Amino acid sequence: MLLMLDTPETVFAFFGAIKIGAVPIPVNTLWTSADYEFVVRDSRAAVVIVSAPLYARIAGVVRQCPWVRHVVIAGESEDAPAAGTVAFDTLLAGRSAELEAEKTSRDAPAFWLYSSGSTGRPKACVHLQHDMAVCADAYARGVLGIESTDRCFSVAKLFFAYGLGNAMYFPLAVGATSILWPGAVSPALVYDAIERHRPTLFFSVPTHYAMLLSHHRESRDFDLSSIRCAVSAGESLPPAIYARFRERFGVEILDGIGSTEVLHIFISNRPGNVRPGSSGVLVPGYDARIVDENGLPVAPGEVGSLLVKGDSTCAFYWNRHEQTKSTIEGHWIRTGDHYSQDPEGFYWFAGRSDDMLKVGGLWVSPAEVEHTLLEHPAVHACGVVGRPDPDGLVKPLAYVVLRDGAGPTAELVTELQQFARTRLAEYKRPRWVEFVDALPTTATGKVQRFKLREQAARDRETTA
Repeated sequence: MLLMLDTPETVFAFFGAIKIGAVPIPVNTLWTSADYEFVVRDSRAAVVIVSAPLYARIAGVVRQCPWVRHVVIAGESEDAPAAGTVAFDTLLAGRSAELEAEKTSRDAPAFWLYSSGSTGRPKACVHLQHDMAVCADAYARGVLGIESTDRCFSVAKLFFAYGLGNAMYFPLAVGATSILWPGAVSPALVYDAIERHRPTLFFSVPTHYAMLLSHHRESRDFDLSSIRCAVSAGESLPPAIYARFRERFGVEILDGIGSTEVLHIFISNRPGNVRPGSSGVLVPGYDARIVDENGLPVAPGEVGSLLVKGDSTCAFYWNRHEQTKSTIEGHWIRTGDHYSQDPEGFYWFAGRSDDMLKVGGLWVSPAEVEHTLLEHPAVHACGVVGRPDPDGLVKPLAYVVLRDGAGPTAELVTELQQFARTRLAEYKRPRWVEFVDALPTTATGKVQRFKLREQAARDRETTA
């Protein structure tokens, strides 16, 4: 298990483990001790490698788990090494630079990645030896045209499936440069890193692109001229954010959809051929189907469940036999997303399967309502869920984070509702607007709508 910041040691540990035939499991550095205890018990990891600043979060866990035989601490620490641990540098000191690789096959397990856990306990996707090579060929080369002269900077960290490709195996596949950033990703720090290190490929998520757009400096704007391609994934990129970013910096954002299960992006926009609001078209090497509740293909333009086929899909979920059978169907995997496809082959996100709302017998995509509200100049971020009205019928409720300078007034509620009414069908208009300071999100920046639903239920009980 690798609980590590984005440093060279993380790369050494990840590929070093694979080279000796062991299985590395990068885990989220933002979790709590309870989360790490779950993963250690679920994975039965025998070795834990942890960055020194993160050791306190897992120290109690490893002491309670007798199957953890070795704890390795990477990086410098102000404290003396804890009893029973060994320093990463000590393991490397005096060792040979040569290491014979374990003779594994392309279909042997290589590494696990735990899902982000946006709907409950995370589950481990077991990826095979060939999966990284498939993604590097299909997306990095096939879509981004990555070359050895590129410099990759990913806001998404290495423990994400998205970040693992962006900043680790994509650049290594072609001899390019990776700019590793172990610290926080506040807009000021990210802009500074871009101007100092001049990345050519920049990877982030929609929530962070919105944060970048909200940050300014007085003297002159930030210089993003080195970036030839900006990439977005993790959630659907609103057209308003795409338009504002391109207008301000002259850089187009390539939105796409990927998953931990499929390892990286399998549908993406292309450089010079972006359809704002869409996830793009199929990445070479992948296939997709959009089906109804009976598994039958939907008509063009209609919304259905997205299934994907590609050779980078995980083999199964560790310790999740039933979930594996209900998610992976032969060559196909259910993504849990609702999509439609237009005549030109572009795929349009309509929300997660468990987030879709049925209003007046019609499906409503929370993402569509959110994207519309984000076009209003007072709105910084928003999340839409369903709330029962007095008759028990579900209607849209919007939780809104305002931009600096905007006040949470009753007049603004009416204005936002009218703004949506002029752009959406009437049944999609939010019946309620609640102003909040922040939205609950996963570490990947996805809005956790299940937490908003829980909040809506609590608020309803309080006012009942």
